[in-house]
Amino acid sequence: MAVAPGVLAGGSRRRAPGAGRRGVRETLFALLLLAPSIAVFAVFVFYPLVKTFYLGLYRSDPFGLSQQHVGFDQYRDVLASSEFRESLWTTGLFALYTVPTGLVLGLLLALLAHQKLRGIVVFRTIFSSTIASSVSVAAVIWLTLLNPSIGIINYGLREAGAEPVAWLNDPDWALLAVSLTTVWLNLGFTFIVMLAGLQAIPEELHESAKIDGAGSVSRFFGVTLPLLSPTIFFAFLVLVIFAFQSFGQIDILTQGGPLDSTNVIVYSIYTEGFRNFNEGVAAAQAVVLFLIVLALTLLQFRFLERRVFYGR
Repeated sequence: MAVAPGVLAGGSRRRAPGAGRRGVRETLFALLLLAPSIAVFAVFVFYPLVKTFYLGLYRSDPFGLSQQHVGFDQYRDVLASSEFRESLWTTGLFALYTVPTGLVLGLLLALLAHQKLRGIVVFRTIFSSTIASSVSVAAVIWLTLLNPSIGIINYGLREAGAEPVAWLNDPDWALLAVSLTTVWLNLGFTFIVMLAGLQAIPEELHESAKIDGAGSVSRFFGVTLPLLSPTIFFAFLVLVIFAFQSFGQIDILTQGGPLDSTNVIVYSIYTEGFRNFNEGVAAAQAVVLFLIVLALTLLQFRFLERRVFYGR
């Protein structure tokens, strides 16, 4: 019986001379290529994370000078505090207001812009234009629109015979107003992602469904939506993370008020760390926020990804 090259009678395979040294060299070369990226992550991601966890073990005095080691007691105090639970509730409401609304609006605009019409590129540019706006620019724009005296929204309410609303000064409306600003700010990103997902769907599938007698609604729910589910899942994850990390628009529009009605977790961290000079509490809140976002992401992958159709 002929034996394949490099195979012994016992079935074992001979290692080529120098294969071990070659593997070590390849590994070292790969590590050398990865070294810049590893260094950047170590400086800007891993070290701040470890340092934040370390600061959460110490309690600062009211002037932020001396520190006392309290261990995990500070983390327990943060989790048990009513202020933190209230900011967590506010953040949850903020995510509930912004994420589904942003997804639906982005999908609707993408469906409109996906039509094969003359001049549709102009509308695609308009729909995606908010992605070029910074948080500060978007906040200033909506600060003017929501102004109780000269804002165009209250002007429209007056013209319609309704009472004007103090959008940013009323605890009942402030979070909704900030959420509206955030939806507008993220709409360009959501629109571009949804439009890219729609353009990746083969047109032949729609033509086949149309030949089989499926209407536009049936084609959307039977063809478009299942094939778009990975894109929707990705946009959902990103928007949830955006919602839990929102800070700039809240700082410019309401500064956490009125009556802490817009005091989300990130703004609470900023207040404790840079206004109250309580680095330990701020660090503990930041670590808890990281764990919450990580847990939410894992839960979404665990339960929502089952409904995602990858076309395999």
